[in-house]
Amino acid sequence: MLARGYPGARAIGPARAPAQVSVILPVHDAEPWLDECLGSVLQQDFEGSMELSIFNDASKDKSMTIIEKWKKKLEDSGILVVIGGHDSPSPRGVGYSKNQAVAQSSGSHLCFLDADDVMMPQRVRLQHEAALRHPKSIIGCQVTREPPNSTERYTRWINQLAPDQLLTQVFTSNGPTVIMPTWFCSRAWFAHVGPFDEGGRGVPEDLLFFYEHLRKGGGVVRVDQSLLLYRYHPGAATHSVLETTIWAHRVCFLEEQALPHWATFTIWNAGRQGRRLYRSLTTGSQRKVAAFCDVDENKIRKGFYCYEDSQERPKPRIPVLHFRAARPPFVICVKLDLTGGVFEDNLRSLNLQEGRDFLHFS
Repeated sequence: MLARGYPGARAIGPARAPAQVSVILPVHDAEPWLDECLGSVLQQDFEGSMELSIFNDASKDKSMTIIEKWKKKLEDSGILVVIGGHDSPSPRGVGYSKNQAVAQSSGSHLCFLDADDVMMPQRVRLQHEAALRHPKSIIGCQVTREPPNSTERYTRWINQLAPDQLLTQVFTSNGPTVIMPTWFCSRAWFAHVGPFDEGGRGVPEDLLFFYEHLRKGGGVVRVDQSLLLYRYHPGAATHSVLETTIWAHRVCFLEEQALPHWATFTIWNAGRQGRRLYRSLTTGSQRKVAAFCDVDENKIRKGFYCYEDSQERPKPRIPVLHFRAARPPFVICVKLDLTGGVFEDNLRSLNLQEGRDFLHFS
Protein backbone atom coordinates (compact mmCIF):
# COMPACT_ATOMS: atom_id res chain seq x y z
CA MET A 1 0.00 0.00 0.00
CA LEU A 2 2.68 2.52 1.03
CA ALA A 3 5.74 2.43 -1.18
CA ARG A 4 8.63 0.97 0.80
CA GLY A 5 11.29 3.58 1.35
CA TYR A 6 9.10 6.30 -0.10
CA PRO A 7 10.12 9.68 1.33
CA GLY A 8 7.40 10.94 3.62
CA ALA A 9 5.50 7.65 3.86
CA ARG A 10 3.79 7.17 7.20
CA ALA A 11 2.98 3.75 8.57
CA ILE A 12 -0.35 3.38 10.32
CA GLY A 13 0.20 2.36 13.91
CA PRO A 14 -2.19 -0.13 15.52
CA ALA A 15 -2.95 2.17 18.45
CA ARG A 16 -4.37 4.98 16.35
CA ALA A 17 -8.09 5.53 16.89
CA PRO A 18 -10.05 5.79 13.64
CA ALA A 19 -11.01 9.30 12.60
CA GLN A 20 -14.61 10.24 11.98
CA VAL A 21 -13.74 11.70 8.57
CA SER A 22 -10.81 11.04 6.26
CA VAL A 23 -10.18 13.61 3.55
CA ILE A 24 -8.97 11.63 0.53
CA LEU A 25 -6.45 13.58 -1.54
CA PRO A 26 -4.66 12.10 -4.56
CA VAL A 27 -1.78 14.29 -5.72
CA HIS A 28 0.10 14.41 -9.00
CA ASP A 29 2.15 17.50 -9.89
CA ALA A 30 -0.22 19.79 -8.00
CA GLU A 31 2.31 22.42 -6.94
CA PRO A 32 0.36 25.45 -8.28
CA TRP A 33 -2.73 24.67 -6.19
CA LEU A 34 -1.66 22.66 -3.15
CA ASP A 35 -1.14 25.53 -0.72
CA GLU A 36 -4.69 26.76 -1.21
CA CYS A 37 -6.11 23.22 -1.18
CA LEU A 38 -4.33 22.18 2.03
CA GLY A 39 -5.17 25.49 3.65
CA SER A 40 -8.84 24.74 3.07
CA VAL A 41 -8.47 21.45 4.96
CA LEU A 42 -7.02 23.35 7.90
CA GLN A 43 -9.94 25.81 7.84
CA GLN A 44 -12.69 23.19 8.27
CA ASP A 45 -15.11 23.97 11.10
CA PHE A 46 -15.98 20.29 11.67
CA GLU A 47 -15.65 19.56 15.38
CA GLY A 48 -15.21 15.80 15.11
CA SER A 49 -11.94 13.95 14.48
CA MET A 50 -10.49 14.35 11.01
CA GLU A 51 -7.48 13.07 9.12
CA LEU A 52 -5.98 13.90 5.76
CA SER A 53 -4.89 10.93 3.65
CA ILE A 54 -2.58 11.95 0.80
CA PHE A 55 -1.30 9.65 -1.91
CA ASN A 56 1.41 11.17 -4.08
CA ASP A 57 1.27 9.63 -7.54
CA ALA A 58 4.84 10.09 -8.82
CA SER A 59 4.86 13.89 -8.67
CA LYS A 60 7.94 15.42 -10.25
CA ASP A 61 7.36 18.98 -9.02
CA LYS A 62 7.53 20.38 -5.48
CA SER A 63 4.26 18.83 -4.32
CA MET A 64 5.95 16.74 -1.60
CA THR A 65 7.80 19.76 -0.23
CA ILE A 66 4.51 21.62 0.11
CA ILE A 67 2.83 18.60 1.71
CA GLU A 68 5.60 18.22 4.30
CA LYS A 69 5.34 21.93 5.11
CA TRP A 70 1.59 21.65 5.73
CA LYS A 71 1.83 18.38 7.66
CA LYS A 72 3.04 20.10 10.82
CA LYS A 73 0.45 22.88 10.59
CA LEU A 74 -2.35 20.37 10.14
CA GLU A 75 -1.20 18.02 12.89
CA ASP A 76 -0.69 20.95 15.28
CA SER A 77 -4.39 21.71 14.75
CA GLY A 78 -5.40 18.11 15.48
CA ILE A 79 -5.70 16.80 11.91
CA LEU A 80 -3.61 13.66 11.49
CA VAL A 81 -1.83 13.49 8.13
CA VAL A 82 -1.15 10.12 6.48
CA ILE A 83 1.15 10.26 3.47
CA GLY A 84 1.79 7.50 0.98
CA GLY A 85 2.93 7.38 -2.59
CA HIS A 86 5.48 6.15 -5.08
CA ASP A 87 8.21 7.71 -7.17
CA SER A 88 7.99 5.53 -10.26
CA PRO A 89 8.76 7.14 -13.62
CA SER A 90 5.06 7.38 -14.49
CA PRO A 91 1.88 8.02 -12.48
CA ARG A 92 -0.50 5.11 -12.00
CA GLY A 93 -3.63 7.19 -12.35
CA VAL A 94 -6.37 8.82 -10.36
CA GLY A 95 -8.29 5.61 -9.64
CA TYR A 96 -5.22 3.90 -8.21
CA SER A 97 -4.27 6.94 -6.15
CA LYS A 98 -7.73 7.33 -4.65
CA ASN A 99 -7.88 3.63 -3.79
CA GLN A 100 -4.51 3.84 -2.07
CA ALA A 101 -5.48 6.98 -0.15
CA VAL A 102 -8.66 5.26 1.03
CA ALA A 103 -6.81 2.08 1.99
CA GLN A 104 -4.27 3.91 4.16
CA SER A 105 -6.95 6.02 5.88
CA SER A 106 -9.03 5.18 8.94
CA GLY A 107 -12.12 7.40 8.88
CA SER A 108 -15.63 6.02 9.10
CA HIS A 109 -16.54 8.57 6.41
CA LEU A 110 -14.61 9.62 3.32
CA CYS A 111 -14.46 13.15 1.92
CA PHE A 112 -12.96 13.21 -1.58
CA LEU A 113 -10.95 16.23 -2.62
CA ASP A 114 -8.95 17.06 -5.74
CA ALA A 115 -5.61 18.79 -5.24
CA ASP A 116 -6.58 21.70 -7.50
CA ASP A 117 -9.81 22.49 -5.63
CA VAL A 118 -10.61 24.39 -2.44
CA MET A 119 -13.13 23.42 0.25
CA MET A 120 -15.34 25.94 1.99
CA PRO A 121 -14.94 25.81 5.81
CA GLN A 122 -18.32 24.15 6.39
CA ARG A 123 -17.95 21.40 3.78
CA VAL A 124 -16.96 18.46 5.99
CA ARG A 125 -19.44 19.39 8.72
CA LEU A 126 -22.46 19.74 6.43
CA GLN A 127 -21.71 16.71 4.28
CA HIS A 128 -20.99 14.57 7.34
CA GLU A 129 -24.40 15.52 8.75
CA ALA A 130 -26.04 14.57 5.43
CA ALA A 131 -24.12 11.28 5.23
CA LEU A 132 -25.33 10.25 8.67
CA ARG A 133 -28.90 10.77 7.46
CA HIS A 134 -28.25 8.94 4.15
CA PRO A 135 -25.77 6.11 4.84
CA LYS A 136 -26.17 4.49 1.40
CA SER A 137 -25.83 7.68 -0.60
CA ILE A 138 -23.11 9.66 -2.27
CA ILE A 139 -23.36 13.17 -0.85
CA GLY A 140 -22.40 16.01 -3.19
CA CYS A 141 -22.74 19.77 -3.01
CA GLN A 142 -23.07 22.84 -5.15
CA VAL A 143 -19.86 24.39 -6.48
CA THR A 144 -18.35 27.71 -7.44
CA ARG A 145 -16.46 27.49 -10.71
CA GLU A 146 -13.02 29.05 -11.13
CA PRO A 147 -12.61 30.87 -13.51
CA PRO A 148 -16.23 32.00 -13.05
CA ASN A 149 -17.15 32.02 -16.75
CA SER A 150 -15.79 28.55 -17.56
CA THR A 151 -18.25 25.75 -18.42
CA GLU A 152 -21.27 27.90 -17.57
CA ARG A 153 -23.92 25.43 -18.79
CA TYR A 154 -22.27 22.52 -16.98
CA THR A 155 -21.98 24.52 -13.77
CA ARG A 156 -25.66 25.47 -13.91
CA TRP A 157 -26.52 21.80 -14.41
CA ILE A 158 -24.38 20.76 -11.42
CA ASN A 159 -25.97 23.33 -9.15
CA GLN A 160 -29.60 23.38 -10.29
CA LEU A 161 -30.68 19.75 -10.73
CA ALA A 162 -33.79 19.01 -8.68
CA PRO A 163 -33.47 16.21 -6.09
CA ASP A 164 -35.26 13.64 -8.26
CA GLN A 165 -33.13 14.60 -11.28
CA LEU A 166 -30.02 13.48 -9.40
CA LEU A 167 -31.25 9.98 -10.24
CA THR A 168 -33.02 10.55 -13.56
CA GLN A 169 -30.28 12.52 -15.36
CA VAL A 170 -27.53 9.95 -14.82
CA PHE A 171 -27.32 9.06 -18.54
CA THR A 172 -26.24 12.46 -19.89
CA SER A 173 -22.84 13.40 -21.24
CA ASN A 174 -22.28 15.50 -18.12
CA GLY A 175 -21.51 12.36 -16.13
CA PRO A 176 -22.27 11.89 -12.43
CA THR A 177 -25.04 14.18 -11.21
CA VAL A 178 -22.88 15.14 -8.24
CA ILE A 179 -19.31 15.67 -9.35
CA MET A 180 -16.48 13.54 -8.01
CA PRO A 181 -14.53 16.29 -6.18
CA THR A 182 -17.64 16.90 -4.04
CA TRP A 183 -18.24 13.26 -3.07
CA PHE A 184 -18.66 12.28 0.57
CA CYS A 185 -19.79 8.84 1.74
CA SER A 186 -19.38 6.27 4.47
CA ARG A 187 -16.39 3.94 4.33
CA ALA A 188 -18.77 0.98 4.62
CA TRP A 189 -20.69 2.07 1.52
CA PHE A 190 -17.50 2.76 -0.42
CA ALA A 191 -16.30 -0.75 0.41
CA HIS A 192 -19.64 -2.15 -0.74
CA VAL A 193 -19.43 -0.38 -4.11
CA GLY A 194 -15.72 0.09 -4.83
CA PRO A 195 -12.91 0.21 -5.48
CA PHE A 196 -12.25 2.67 -8.30
CA ASP A 197 -11.16 1.30 -11.64
CA GLU A 198 -7.36 1.48 -11.84
CA GLY A 199 -7.02 1.49 -15.62
CA GLY A 200 -5.24 4.83 -15.46
CA ARG A 201 -5.22 7.66 -17.95
CA GLY A 202 -8.27 7.71 -20.21
CA VAL A 203 -10.51 5.72 -17.84
CA PRO A 204 -13.56 7.57 -16.41
CA GLU A 205 -13.13 6.02 -12.96
CA ASP A 206 -15.64 8.37 -11.36
CA LEU A 207 -18.38 7.52 -13.88
CA LEU A 208 -17.76 3.78 -13.55
CA PHE A 209 -17.90 3.97 -9.74
CA PHE A 210 -21.06 6.10 -9.92
CA TYR A 211 -22.78 3.58 -12.18
CA GLU A 212 -21.83 0.71 -9.86
CA HIS A 213 -23.13 2.74 -6.92
CA LEU A 214 -26.49 3.13 -8.69
CA ARG A 215 -26.60 -0.57 -9.64
CA LYS A 216 -26.31 -1.41 -5.95
CA GLY A 217 -29.22 0.81 -5.02
CA GLY A 218 -27.25 3.81 -3.80
CA GLY A 219 -28.84 7.22 -3.43
CA VAL A 220 -27.61 10.62 -4.56
CA VAL A 221 -27.97 13.64 -2.28
CA ARG A 222 -26.72 17.19 -2.77
CA VAL A 223 -26.11 19.72 -0.02
CA ASP A 224 -27.53 22.88 -1.54
CA GLN A 225 -24.72 25.18 -0.59
CA SER A 226 -21.57 25.94 -2.54
CA LEU A 227 -18.98 24.01 -0.54
CA LEU A 228 -16.21 23.72 -3.14
CA LEU A 229 -14.23 26.03 -5.40
CA TYR A 230 -14.08 23.80 -8.49
CA ARG A 231 -11.16 24.77 -10.69
CA TYR A 232 -11.09 24.46 -14.46
CA HIS A 233 -7.72 24.21 -16.20
CA PRO A 234 -6.31 22.41 -19.25
CA GLY A 235 -4.26 19.95 -17.17
CA ALA A 236 -7.25 18.47 -15.33
CA ALA A 237 -7.42 14.67 -15.48
CA THR A 238 -10.94 14.75 -16.89
CA HIS A 239 -9.57 16.03 -20.21
CA SER A 240 -7.71 12.75 -20.75
CA VAL A 241 -10.93 10.74 -21.14
CA LEU A 242 -12.16 10.39 -24.72
CA GLU A 243 -15.75 11.31 -25.48
CA THR A 244 -16.14 8.04 -27.37
CA THR A 245 -15.16 6.10 -24.24
CA ILE A 246 -17.74 7.89 -22.13
CA TRP A 247 -20.36 7.48 -24.87
CA ALA A 248 -19.88 3.70 -24.93
CA HIS A 249 -20.28 3.43 -21.15
CA ARG A 250 -23.39 5.64 -21.23
CA VAL A 251 -25.07 3.60 -23.96
CA CYS A 252 -24.38 0.35 -22.09
CA PHE A 253 -25.80 1.80 -18.87
CA LEU A 254 -28.90 3.08 -20.69
CA GLU A 255 -29.49 -0.35 -22.20
CA GLU A 256 -28.92 -2.04 -18.87
CA GLN A 257 -30.89 0.24 -16.56
CA ALA A 258 -33.63 1.96 -18.58
CA LEU A 259 -34.51 0.33 -21.87
CA PRO A 260 -35.52 -3.07 -20.42
CA HIS A 261 -38.48 -1.32 -18.75
CA TRP A 262 -39.89 -0.10 -22.08
CA ALA A 263 -41.45 -2.24 -24.81
CA THR A 264 -40.89 0.57 -27.33
CA PHE A 265 -39.52 4.10 -27.20
CA THR A 266 -39.00 7.20 -29.35
CA ILE A 267 -35.66 8.92 -29.88
CA TRP A 268 -36.17 12.68 -29.67
CA ASN A 269 -33.81 14.10 -32.31
CA ALA A 270 -33.71 12.81 -35.86
CA GLY A 271 -30.39 14.57 -36.38
CA ARG A 272 -26.84 13.45 -35.83
CA GLN A 273 -26.99 12.69 -32.10
CA GLY A 274 -30.24 10.76 -32.31
CA ARG A 275 -29.01 8.68 -35.24
CA ARG A 276 -25.73 8.07 -33.46
CA LEU A 277 -27.58 6.71 -30.44
CA TYR A 278 -29.67 4.45 -32.66
CA ARG A 279 -26.58 3.07 -34.40
CA SER A 280 -24.87 2.49 -31.03
CA LEU A 281 -27.68 0.35 -29.64
CA THR A 282 -27.74 -3.42 -29.79
CA THR A 283 -30.02 -4.93 -32.43
CA GLY A 284 -32.54 -5.82 -29.74
CA SER A 285 -32.72 -2.24 -28.53
CA GLN A 286 -32.85 -0.88 -32.08
CA ARG A 287 -35.97 -2.95 -32.68
CA LYS A 288 -37.65 -1.16 -29.78
CA VAL A 289 -37.27 2.24 -31.47
CA ALA A 290 -40.77 3.07 -32.68
CA ALA A 291 -39.81 6.42 -34.20
CA PHE A 292 -37.58 9.46 -34.18
CA CYS A 293 -39.19 12.80 -33.46
CA ASP A 294 -38.07 16.33 -34.23
CA VAL A 295 -39.18 19.87 -35.04
CA ASP A 296 -37.17 20.12 -38.27
CA GLU A 297 -39.70 20.18 -41.10
CA ASN A 298 -37.22 18.80 -43.64
CA LYS A 299 -36.55 15.70 -41.55
CA ILE A 300 -40.25 15.24 -40.84
CA ARG A 301 -41.16 15.72 -44.52
CA LYS A 302 -38.76 12.96 -45.56
CA GLY A 303 -40.71 10.73 -43.20
CA PHE A 304 -38.15 8.11 -42.20
CA TYR A 305 -34.54 7.32 -41.35
CA CYS A 306 -32.99 4.37 -43.17
CA TYR A 307 -30.20 2.58 -41.30
CA GLU A 308 -27.92 1.97 -44.27
CA ASP A 309 -25.24 0.09 -42.32
CA SER A 310 -27.65 -2.54 -41.04
CA GLN A 311 -27.02 -6.16 -41.94
CA GLU A 312 -30.76 -6.78 -41.91
CA ARG A 313 -32.77 -7.07 -45.10
CA PRO A 314 -34.78 -5.07 -45.75
CA LYS A 315 -32.82 -2.33 -44.03
CA PRO A 316 -34.69 -0.78 -41.09
CA ARG A 317 -36.67 2.37 -41.92
CA ILE A 318 -37.68 4.24 -38.77
CA PRO A 319 -40.45 6.86 -39.00
CA VAL A 320 -39.61 10.50 -38.30
CA LEU A 321 -42.50 12.38 -36.68
CA HIS A 322 -43.22 15.80 -35.28
CA PHE A 323 -42.69 15.63 -31.52
CA ARG A 324 -46.40 16.23 -30.90
CA ALA A 325 -47.31 13.22 -33.03
CA ALA A 326 -44.81 10.92 -31.32
CA ARG A 327 -45.57 8.70 -28.37
CA PRO A 328 -43.59 8.45 -25.14
CA PRO A 329 -41.43 7.21 -23.61
CA PHE A 330 -38.68 9.33 -25.13
CA VAL A 331 -34.91 9.09 -24.98
CA ILE A 332 -33.99 12.72 -25.53
CA CYS A 333 -30.85 13.48 -27.53
CA VAL A 334 -31.24 17.26 -27.46
CA LYS A 335 -28.84 19.17 -25.24
CA LEU A 336 -30.44 21.23 -22.51
CA ASP A 337 -29.97 24.96 -22.06
CA LEU A 338 -28.95 25.58 -25.69
CA THR A 339 -32.12 26.72 -27.49
CA GLY A 340 -33.11 29.75 -25.46
CA GLY A 341 -35.75 27.67 -23.72
CA VAL A 342 -37.57 26.56 -26.90
CA PHE A 343 -36.83 22.85 -26.48
CA GLU A 344 -37.61 22.95 -22.76
CA ASP A 345 -40.95 24.68 -23.49
CA ASN A 346 -41.82 22.03 -26.08
CA LEU A 347 -41.04 19.24 -23.64
CA ARG A 348 -42.94 20.92 -20.82
CA SER A 349 -46.00 21.32 -23.06
CA LEU A 350 -46.43 17.53 -23.20
CA ASN A 351 -46.94 17.27 -19.42
CA LEU A 352 -44.67 14.26 -19.11
CA GLN A 353 -42.93 12.87 -16.03
CA GLU A 354 -39.15 12.63 -16.16
CA GLY A 355 -37.90 9.14 -15.45
CA ARG A 356 -41.19 7.52 -16.42
CA ASP A 357 -42.05 9.18 -19.75
CA PHE A 358 -38.64 10.45 -20.82
CA LEU A 359 -34.93 10.37 -20.05
CA HIS A 360 -32.24 12.82 -21.07
CA PHE A 361 -29.29 11.26 -22.87
CA SER A 362 -27.41 14.19 -24.47
